[in-house]
Amino acid sequence: MRNRMLMGVVGWIAAGLLAGCMETAPRAQDASAAPAATAPAQPANAGPSFGNASPTAGSSTSAKANAAADAAAYKEVAYKNVKKKGPALIVIPGEIKSNNASFTQRFLPNNIADFAELELSQANFPVLERSNLGPLINEISLAYNLGDPKAARKTMQMGKLKSTKWIVKFDILKAEQIAENKKGFDGRAVGGLISQLSGSRGGAAAGTVVGSVQTGEASGVWLIGMRYKIMNANTTEQVANGYKELKMEVGATSTSVMGVSESAKGGVGLDTMVQRLVQTAVWDIDARYK
Repeated sequence: MRNRMLMGVVGWIAAGLLAGCMETAPRAQDASAAPAATAPAQPANAGPSFGNASPTAGSSTSAKANAAADAAAYKEVAYKNVKKKGPALIVIPGEIKSNNASFTQRFLPNNIADFAELELSQANFPVLERSNLGPLINEISLAYNLGDPKAARKTMQMGKLKSTKWIVKFDILKAEQIAENKKGFDGRAVGGLISQLSGSRGGAAAGTVVGSVQTGEASGVWLIGMRYKIMNANTTEQVANGYKELKMEVGATSTSVMGVSESAKGGVGLDTMVQRLVQTAVWDIDARYK
C-alpha cells in the first residue's frame, strides 16, 4: 500500500513536470490552414513595431524570456521640472573607482558620459556634446579635474563654450557583488533509498524516477553606486554633488526529470544598471538644482 501511494505521488510530480516542459515546444504550422488575414495598417501616429522571427515565438519559454526582457528594457523617466529649461552644460568623462574586474572590463568613463548626455538632454538641459568639441574636451576635463580656474576660464572663452554654466561629471564609486545564495535537490540518494527499501519492481521504478530529479537555483545581488558632481564653468568650484546607489539581482534556475529539463536565467545587466543610475542622478539634479 505504501509503495502504491509513493508511486502515485512520484508519477503525479513527473507528469506535471513533463507537461510543463513539453508546453515550451513550438507548434508546427498547419499547412492546410487558410492563409492568415492581412494585419490592419498602423495609425500614422503610432510608433514602429516589429515581428518576432524566433522559431519559439508564442511558446511558454518565449513568453517568460520576453517578460524578463521587458522588465529590463529602457524606460524614459518623467523628469519633475522638464518644462523648465536648465543651464547650459558640458558632461566630462568621470572616473571608475571600483576594482571589480567584471565592471572595469565592460565600462569606460565615456560610456557613462554618453548616457548622461542623453538623459540631461531629455530633462531639458542644453547639452554641448563632447563629440562636437573634439580634442578640446581633454583640455576641459584636465582643467576641471585639477580645479584650475585659470585654465578653465581660458578654455571657456572659445566660441560656443562661452554660454556654458555647468560642468557635470558622473563617477562610479562602487560595483561589487555583495551576496550570493544557492540551493538545489539531487534525487539520486533518495531514489536509491526507495529502491532498496521497497523490495518490489514498482518501488524500483519509483526510485528510478525520484533519482532522476535534479533541481537548482542560484541568486546573486550587486550594489552599484554613482556620484555626480556639478562645477561652475567659470570658477571650477563645486556647485552641488550627490550619491545614488542601486541594487542589481541576477539569477538562474534549472529542473530535470527523467531526461526532460527546463532552465532559465536572467536579471538586469550592468549596462542597464549604469543607465538607471544616471537616470536617478539626473532626476535628482533636475528636481533640486535647476
